[in-house]
Amino acid sequence: MSFLTITPKGNIGGIDIQATLEEVHTDTLQITEHPVEIGAAVTDHAYSRPSEVVIRCGWSNSSTDALLGSITSLFSGGGLSGASYVDGVYSQLQTLQQSRVPFDITTTRRQYHSMLIVSLNVTTDSKTSNVLMVTATCRQIIQVATQATTLPPRTDQANPASTAQVENAGVQQPQAGATPSPGGAAPAGMWGA
Repeated sequence: MSFLTITPKGNIGGIDIQATLEEVHTDTLQITEHPVEIGAAVTDHAYSRPSEVVIRCGWSNSSTDALLGSITSLFSGGGLSGASYVDGVYSQLQTLQQSRVPFDITTTRRQYHSMLIVSLNVTTDSKTSNVLMVTATCRQIIQVATQATTLPPRTDQANPASTAQVENAGVQQPQAGATPSPGGAAPAGMWGA
């Protein structure tokens, strides 16, 4: 007996997709705008927003993967499992989402890196009780690396008042007769009070 096998063309974080119904790829360029007094808004910068992909895909309990899983379970002494194949796939997708660890996605059009699942939408009715139909919305995360550094000692700086590290100078008391900052309180009697 020979099986017809179809190699999945995509996967979500290492979970092979059996059937892809739809893929929606979104790449957005954010263009900044600043209003000016006369004329149109000025554009002086643009940056790429994180990529997004929405995949409508499915798995079935009557697939070869489900059948092979049942046979393997039977021969390994586990008997027929009470949990279905599609329930296992759904559990894997939920675990992937809840882990919050970036992963790769392969679709029929392109490869995505550093992705997270924003939402998993699953609808089950009387016609789809043996299949898993998922709409997975995924977004790229952009990570940056930070680096800590130490400043040279104050004695080696040309203008330590503006370039030295912030120091704790203790509790400061207000100075008598000092001019208040704009919006600050004025001394009593200054405005005829």
